[in-house]
Amino acid sequence: MLVCALGGAAIGMIVAVLRRAIDFLHEFFFRLPQGVGLSTGLGVAPDRVLFIPVLGGLLLGLGALTVRHFKGRDVVDPIEANALHGGRMSLPASLRLVLATIVSNASGAAVGMEAGYSQLGAGLLAVTGEKLGLRRADQRVFVSAGAAAAIAAAFNAPLAGAFYGFELILGTYMIRALAPVAAAALAAVLTEQGLIGPQPLFLVGEVSHFKLPVYLLFALLGLCSAGFGILAMQAVTWTERGLRRAPLPQWLRPAIGGVCLTQMAILLPQILGSGHSAIQYLFDHEWPFAGLLLVLVAKLLASAVSIGSGYRGGMFSSSLFLGCMFGAAFADVTAFLVPRLGEHHIVLMMVGMGSVAAAVIGAPLTMVFLVLEATGDFPMTVAVMVGVIISTTVVRLTFGYSFSTWRFHQRGLGIHGAHDVGWLANLTVAVLMRSDPKIVDGATPVELLRDLYPLGSAKVLFVTEKDRFIGSIDLPRLHEARSDPQAGLTARDLAAAPDAFVMQSQNVRSALAVFNGVQRETLPVVTSSAERRVVGYLTEAYALRRYNQELELRRHAEMGMHDLFPISEPAERKSGG
Repeated sequence: MLVCALGGAAIGMIVAVLRRAIDFLHEFFFRLPQGVGLSTGLGVAPDRVLFIPVLGGLLLGLGALTVRHFKGRDVVDPIEANALHGGRMSLPASLRLVLATIVSNASGAAVGMEAGYSQLGAGLLAVTGEKLGLRRADQRVFVSAGAAAAIAAAFNAPLAGAFYGFELILGTYMIRALAPVAAAALAAVLTEQGLIGPQPLFLVGEVSHFKLPVYLLFALLGLCSAGFGILAMQAVTWTERGLRRAPLPQWLRPAIGGVCLTQMAILLPQILGSGHSAIQYLFDHEWPFAGLLLVLVAKLLASAVSIGSGYRGGMFSSSLFLGCMFGAAFADVTAFLVPRLGEHHIVLMMVGMGSVAAAVIGAPLTMVFLVLEATGDFPMTVAVMVGVIISTTVVRLTFGYSFSTWRFHQRGLGIHGAHDVGWLANLTVAVLMRSDPKIVDGATPVELLRDLYPLGSAKVLFVTEKDRFIGSIDLPRLHEARSDPQAGLTARDLAAAPDAFVMQSQNVRSALAVFNGVQRETLPVVTSSAERRVVGYLTEAYALRRYNQELELRRHAEMGMHDLFPISEPAERKSGG
């Protein structure tokens, strides 16, 4: 607890210095008036907008090229570190990411510094924990405390920072982790306040209690925010795919993203930066509806282009600004339809901000406490809670990922949160699968398949076209088709569930989740979701038996850790391995 508090104080000091440094770089590069944030769009020099983002992207691309040339270590995200590596992180790699985040943010990309802050905070305490020889469970707590301290200092919100550490980095609420994580967050905030003074995130007027029907409006906004949050996350993926298909060297993609940002920022400089400083400006000034929609769409595109093209940073601040604008647009529409609802304009902006950010970041209580600490207004916090609950529930049931875990999914990592699955890192689908799948071409006639595969010779046939999996045929279904009056059926006609497969890189836990979702007993194993070349198959019964065997072995090595309201099912190993 003492070490985490001291580490939190150091992290708060570093965050304060970095915040001042970013403000100075924005003022210097874009010739901003002193004290004016970049994302407000006020006083931005148009001539600087023409080349600063492009130069920043070019610098990032060349830096990435250099790292690849010298085979630098991959950057391990705090969530990934806790999920797969027992809380172990490389400080040099983390510092490299922080430097890339500074370059990205200083060049005007629509990304936040929060990813750099949390990476640095988690990395510092992770290295400290390793030096102290901590056990795996305590090492993961240290990583969570470091990230919590960084976010707490970034937003002057110790409660929000602490719950960010619990919800996103640790993946569970634990009594034994409460004191060190909270101590780190509190120490970080107090240190930063001592250096640069208390700086609230935003100032809004107080609100009174709402009538019951108004809460339905907050719930509706939460529902809409879930869809908007999913769109924001998918937009990043669409941008990445588009740039990947373009005949361009990878190191040049950030510069191309900078060119796109420049084209938009010339007309709408509000899209530059994370949006942190623009939130208060949006509360203080009433924007016309058309202009609000225009900036909202442009900011969404700018965020997708920035992250999708290779600028480094996160969507924490951007999602807050996007949600604030989305809530303002929603408030304008409701006021037009029902004029008396116009008095709830500020509250709807807050609900939109919390709901969209919770949908994207995947930390509902973090957003609720962020609003409570920023406003001190309990009725407004309850209103935000309604939207946040609806938003996160809809995203969980439909999309199933936060922005961080969605990025892991795109890389082929089966991580749905910071649960400690590192103990199963070696128990992958590649280890468990059978390598003798029955693969048939989609053009093969059904009559020939019946002759080749009589009942009992196999359970499932996997249909491919040009070596790409297009579906499975259960053998009973194949022979039932004998009574089908249509002639000329092929394997392609009977193939079902083209998206029901597992990948070699998945661990057994994520594979079992796929079995549960698709309700099939046997699944093909493919190389990747893009290539879909079948290399084997796996049965649910065998995967479940092996998983239970490993789980039973693990129970014998449990530490007896007691969790309060667990988000995952962590069972920590006593040894560091």
